Amino acid sequence: MDSLFLVLPLLLSASFPHFTSAHNTAPPPCHFQAIFNFGDSNSDTGGLSAAFGQAAPPNGETFFHRPVGRYCDGRLVVDFIAKSLGLPYLSAFLDALGSNFSHGANFATAGSTIRPQNTTLHQSGFSPISLNVQWYEFNDFQRRSKIIRERGGVFRDLLPKEDAFSRGLYTFDIGQNDLTSGYFLNMTPGEVKAYIPDVISQFIAVIKDLYNHGARSFWIHNTGPAGCLPYVLTKVPVTAGQIDKYGCASPFNEVARHFNVKLKSAVAKLRRSLPKAALTYVDIYSIKLNLFQNATRHGFEHPLRACCGHGGKYNWNKDHGCGSTVTVKGRQVVVGKSCKDPSKAVVWDGVHFTEAANKFIFDRIVNGDYSDPPVPLRFACYRH
Repeated sequence: MDSLFLVLPLLLSASFPHFTSAHNTAPPPCHFQAIFNFGDSNSDTGGLSAAFGQAAPPNGETFFHRPVGRYCDGRLVVDFIAKSLGLPYLSAFLDALGSNFSHGANFATAGSTIRPQNTTLHQSGFSPISLNVQWYEFNDFQRRSKIIRERGGVFRDLLPKEDAFSRGLYTFDIGQNDLTSGYFLNMTPGEVKAYIPDVISQFIAVIKDLYNHGARSFWIHNTGPAGCLPYVLTKVPVTAGQIDKYGCASPFNEVARHFNVKLKSAVAKLRRSLPKAALTYVDIYSIKLNLFQNATRHGFEHPLRACCGHGGKYNWNKDHGCGSTVTVKGRQVVVGKSCKDPSKAVVWDGVHFTEAANKFIFDRIVNGDYSDPPVPLRFACYRH
């Protein structure tokens, strides 16, 4: 990684020739005033907890030492993104109590999909706060922030300045639940593939709406290998021949790759149709797959086994998840306990990644090694 910094000026000269001078100097890093995040549980910093009840202990135990709305033992990739840009961790838009939105807001909620689901959270586990709802929330947030800031006093300090919306970084990590929702309805991988164009179309519509409201810098994660996650491996039947040598379900990972190909193509088309937008497509899939396939090499153990859970081959049980309790002789006993060392685990609770895994992922995306164009995060405001 260190060698990348030695060739950074040359890299940027190749990618952004109109931003370099006769002395071949790199452009200055972007000064993002805020982050506006959209997504699901992979980047939810408290939205679902605020709306439907706090994530239970031991969530948050590694870094925050208490539950803080994240389905993780500590920090998420979006937390590391904020820290690297010199910004505080993002408050969830739905978590108004004690929140400071001067540096942006997080509209992600666990269980969110791009396409609205015709079901309830209780029935399916998928959030009613789909991407279009997150867009409505953002639209209201942007409009009302200006009005409320004009009141002065504490309101001026707790809400973003008007130009923060055009000088902010818009981050996205969503799509995984759109695929798994089909599997959980007993759809075949082929049937899930068939509705991906509609999912991508709805995603692109939101990007265009944000652009029309002044957004210019977009950082878009593709979706990960869901076929390696315990909750998919346990809930969706697969045959022995569909399990690869690493223990992952190949059909589900192939659908994720198909989704990512379509997403990357759509982002490329957006670059042509949105003349002032800088759109960075980030290949999270490859990093996560590498982590599952080469866990030991990267200092991790038992990559397919949940750190926090109870029972079964993958330490995951839909009825006794992370933090769950059972009644024994009239007493509540915690059975969904965390493992001895979460820093050695890839998967936290059967669905989400540990802080250590999230840090591993962030360290590989921050310098642009997995991005298209290959632009470091701190230069993501420049159009390729």
